[in-house]
Amino acid sequence: MILAIDIGNTNIVLGCLEREDDVTFVERLSTDRGRTVLEYAISIKNVLELYNIEPRRLEGAIISSVVPPITRIVREAVYKITGCQALVVGPGLRTGLHILMDNPAQVGSDLVVDAVAAIHEHPVPLVVIDMGTATTLSVVDKDKNYIGGMIVPGMRGSLDSLVSRAAQLSNIDLEPPRRLIGKNTAECMKSGLVHGNAALLDGLIDRIEAELGQPVTVVATGGLAPLVVPFCRKKITVDDALLLKGMLILYRKNQEEPRRR
Repeated sequence: MILAIDIGNTNIVLGCLEREDDVTFVERLSTDRGRTVLEYAISIKNVLELYNIEPRRLEGAIISSVVPPITRIVREAVYKITGCQALVVGPGLRTGLHILMDNPAQVGSDLVVDAVAAIHEHPVPLVVIDMGTATTLSVVDKDKNYIGGMIVPGMRGSLDSLVSRAAQLSNIDLEPPRRLIGKNTAECMKSGLVHGNAALLDGLIDRIEAELGQPVTVVATGGLAPLVVPFCRKKITVDDALLLKGMLILYRKNQEEPRRR
């Protein structure tokens, strides 16, 4: 069993996996740049203990991060409680993914891992949607090449911006709207955010299919995907553990290949 950790701008997602189809748990911690190694170690250890997992019995660990200042801290925290030197997704780690971008090094590690997992489980061409701090769409062509995508402001950031700039609008909880046409301000905001993002995804998928000239498989992950996808008209598969599965694939790949040499 390995420990997989994804460090995002808002949340840190962590889970333990035996195989891609055997995810023991998926949990989230808040991303906090002010926390120490010990504080992160305690939080991770507490999560493992909730699922009766003895940290020292883990086979290994792997980290994907888009927040460089926290990567080292979390890696040290993992070592403190498990004794494992965690692999970090980035330069030097073999992914097997052919990235056809102007600057492949600029592609976020989370997008790379999502694509690796999606290719492993779903037919190509495909689109991977990750709904977190930002909403990203990654496109993989029929030859399994990562060819690009889109970045859209995330729902929470959009809501925060709206509330901060409109004096008569107050903050709301992000939850499913009761109806499309809202009957009060809070309902109108919820409908606009959820249905608006669902329509955005439907429209972008239509345009991607038009540019590729063929239908695509669509997989969505991220904390807000279960909220929005049910309101989409396109067929979209939600997989909350997609990124963790991808990290397990990369961990195995990078453990096995050196042995073959």
